[in-house]
Parts: sequence; C-alpha cells; structure tokens
Amino acid sequence: MLAVLLDPDQCWGSVLACTIAALKSNVPDFIFVGGSHTVNSVDSLIELLKDEIKTSVVLFPGNAMQFSSNADALLYLSLISGRNAEFLIGQHVGSAVAIKKSKVEVLPTGYLLIDGGKHTSVEYISNTRPIPRDKKEIALSTAVAGELLGLKLIYLEAGSGADNPVPSEMIEYVKAGLSLPLLVGGGIKTIPQLKDAFDSGADVVVVGNIFETVPSMISDFVAFTRNYGIEE
Repeated sequence: MLAVLLDPDQCWGSVLACTIAALKSNVPDFIFVGGSHTVNSVDSLIELLKDEIKTSVVLFPGNAMQFSSNADALLYLSLISGRNAEFLIGQHVGSAVAIKKSKVEVLPTGYLLIDGGKHTSVEYISNTRPIPRDKKEIALSTAVAGELLGLKLIYLEAGSGADNPVPSEMIEYVKAGLSLPLLVGGGIKTIPQLKDAFDSGADVVVVGNIFETVPSMISDFVAFTRNYGIEE
C-alpha cells in the first residue's frame, strides 16, 4: 500500500491546490499528515483533505501538539531507535487523555530512524542518532524489541528529504524477523525506489518530499502501487 505524506508547512498555496487535484484523481491508500516541525494548522489541512478526498487520513505527528480529533487514525509513534525519553514516552503523556477521549483509531508504532545520507529534521528535532545503514542487525533487534513491548507497527524512516532511502537489505532483513506490518519511508523519489521497497518486504511505503516539488508524480506512484504484483 502507498501512503502520501503531507507536511502542513510545505503543502499550502499553489502546492496544496495542485496536490489536492492530483489526489482527487489518483487516490492513495492513505494520506499521512504531519512533520517534524509544523507551524501551520494540522486541523485545517485534515478538514480540507476529508472534504475533498475519499481515503483514510492518518496523523503522523512530530509532537503532541499535532494531534487532531478530525483524523481517522493516529500513528502513536515511539522513537525506539533513539535514547531520548521525550520521544519514547514524554510527548505521549501530553496528549494521552485527549487521544483516549477522541474517536481516533490509535496505532502504536515503533519508529526507527535510519541513516539516509544527510542530517534530517527528525534527527535534529528529536536529538537522536540514526541507526547506521550497514547495521541491519541493530535495526532488527530494535524492531523486535518494539514488537515484544506490544507495538503494532514498525516504521523504518530515513527522514524527510533523505539522500538515500532505507537500504533494501535492511528492509528485507527486518521483515524476515518481524511478525508485524512494516512501513518504510524517507528518500523515496522514483518508481524504481518504490519497487525496491515493496520487493524487499515493505507493507506500506510512505512518500512525501518529492510530491512537494512535483505533485503530478502522485499519479505515477498510485498507479504503480495498484498494479504491483499483478501478473499479466
């Protein structure tokens, strides 16, 4: 499945208009909304998306302030690859009661930051170091620890705008040792990179940064995902 990630601070004005038009004619499986550092209203963007597009809108929050009861679901992220307690549990405390009172579906998600070849906003804001690209054993051990703690999804993330996506070898290795759905995102800018992620075992691929520059590419990514694995 494909999730199109929209950052409220990057998706506005003419970019938002073009993105909405592209999404209406090429509907992905999910739309994720959020960012590492968001100033513009998450609520407003979600309301617009739900009015215009018939698909699930899922919060992908960078902090507790990005919670919105208008979303269909929430990736309740715990940055288990880092050692910063603020993003392991601290931010969760600030929004837990509001989330429980809401009707938003909560998806407890183990979030692993993987080295994508450059310093990313996630790394800076969370003050955590990414797992090296060649340390697939560490990635698997971290993912399995999240599974044993009761998390329901694992997300391998190279960071928004990463030079390189999560290595195929790491995706395959983690997927083989995991019993949970696997999300993969960051640095995916082309259809071959999308195919590599699916071929390696990703259940959901998250793409966002490239669409901020070329919204029309959404159609290519949606079409490929729909046809992926269908034999001629």
